[in-house]
Amino acid sequence: MATSPYVLNVDESNFQTEVVERSMKTPVVVDFWAPWCGPCRALTPLLEKAITARNGDVILAKVNTDENPNLAAYFQIEGIPAVKAVHQGQIVLQFEGVLAAEQIEEFLNQISPDPKAKAAKSSAANLENSDPAKAEAEYQKLLEQTPDNIDARLGLARLRLAAGKLDDIESMLEPIPPGGEQGAEADRIRAERDLQKLALTARDQAALQARIAANSEDAVAHYELGCALAVQRQFEPALKHLVSAAEIDRDLGRSKVRELMVRIFQIVGVRSDLADDYRTKLQRTLY
Repeated sequence: MATSPYVLNVDESNFQTEVVERSMKTPVVVDFWAPWCGPCRALTPLLEKAITARNGDVILAKVNTDENPNLAAYFQIEGIPAVKAVHQGQIVLQFEGVLAAEQIEEFLNQISPDPKAKAAKSSAANLENSDPAKAEAEYQKLLEQTPDNIDARLGLARLRLAAGKLDDIESMLEPIPPGGEQGAEADRIRAERDLQKLALTARDQAALQARIAANSEDAVAHYELGCALAVQRQFEPALKHLVSAAEIDRDLGRSKVRELMVRIFQIVGVRSDLADDYRTKLQRTLY
């Protein structure tokens, strides 16, 4: 029987809950085995040990194929042990037969954080504000060890943003795929970068407000005031003026206004109340 909270015995009655639904948040490694299978008895303890050491970053679900023939048939299991990694409800990685402990670690590193790398990432993240130079060194070391380490790339991009090294950010972010928390963080960093660049050309707020007072239909003035307010991180009044610019000039609304509003949404949270409210207002204005 499984003794670790991260190791489960799964059958046909709870596979949907314990594997498919759970995998939406945490990768699940499914181990298809049988009591009479010698290689299974050799592999399973190695899987249990490696996965338990990851403290919940990945879950092991053990399926006895003798007791669950329908699951074995559904996954077209022809030989055991058969191991399948499930994430977001999809099989993302798999192998058959027995692997050495080192190979199992390599397999798990592809679907969950390596414990040592996770600790190093946490250490570097804690240093971003207090000791950015040391944080950068730790992130660089992580990146040298694993060039596709997304957390290290995001950390270096944040440090470059804080240092004003705006032209050096995209090279760190470019390999990061869209979607998920990491993709959203990459978008937020890009948005913050673009806002800093916008600050270099932002107009004087008082002069823009005077232009609008003289002509409330000045779409460009509304847009430029939205830019100036966004640079000051006054996002709600900025969005208000950007929508006004779009109402007056739909071409401007579909181009520069929309681009800046998307950047603001990425900073405040694309599913925040503020973003949802002004996204709806812009859509009603343009369409």
